[in-house]
Amino acid sequence: MAYENLGEGALDYLPCRYGKSKLLFRGPRRKMENAYIAAIGSTETYGKFVEEPFPNLVEKALGIETVNFGCVNAGPDVFLNEPVVLEACAKSRVTVVQAMGAQNMSNRFYAVHPRRNDRFLKASALMKTIFRDVDFTEFHFTRHMLQALKSLSNDRFALVEEELKAAWRARMQFLFEKIKGKTILLWVDNPNPDTHTDLGPDPLFIDRSMIEAVRPFCTEVVEVQLSDAARTAGVKGMVYPEMEAPIAKEVMGLQAHTEVAQALAPVLKRMM
Repeated sequence: MAYENLGEGALDYLPCRYGKSKLLFRGPRRKMENAYIAAIGSTETYGKFVEEPFPNLVEKALGIETVNFGCVNAGPDVFLNEPVVLEACAKSRVTVVQAMGAQNMSNRFYAVHPRRNDRFLKASALMKTIFRDVDFTEFHFTRHMLQALKSLSNDRFALVEEELKAAWRARMQFLFEKIKGKTILLWVDNPNPDTHTDLGPDPLFIDRSMIEAVRPFCTEVVEVQLSDAARTAGVKGMVYPEMEAPIAKEVMGLQAHTEVAQALAPVLKRMM
């Protein structure tokens, strides 16, 4: 994965594996021998281009080991297909589950790569029937494909969006049921306005009704409305190679990670 290759000005994420998992997670590798918190999620949890992502800041604030199981561009499918992570979460004191976007998971309309969930694999027969005028072999990433479909027909795209929302609710419910122990659903609403496209803000397609639908299946919900300062801080304090500057502008920044950790810490302390 490109973000793991070091170049001038790049962070060393100390990538590591746990058990027999094929996934590489952000290190350093945690022993998980004593009490710990688990954090699963997408790019924001991983902390791309940030030296101290919110799992690290939570660990410092509470003095308890926090294991970062974030995966860049992950959807719920990554974790549902990874028994090593689910077992680690079940043994943790609390698991923080980021509300990931609904675009990066397999559904009735299209399939994604089981580990790199932003990779579009194929359209279903149903999708090809609805969009007969689209050559799906041209697409490699979910976001690009969805943007093209929406620009072509808002009415037909509404069917896809409705399916993605329904699939997300079902998949997240299943994920919380699989984890077993205490859980927090973390919703960081629109962490970076620079990523706001005609598809909507990140996490894509997630709204309050979806969060409320999942609420009964988790122990707590932590909603973070970032300050204007955090949402407009740009790349201040971030570490990245110059060639990846455009990507750095699209991910959650240093101040945002600080505010997420500050919101999580008192809730986690109470749940311990």
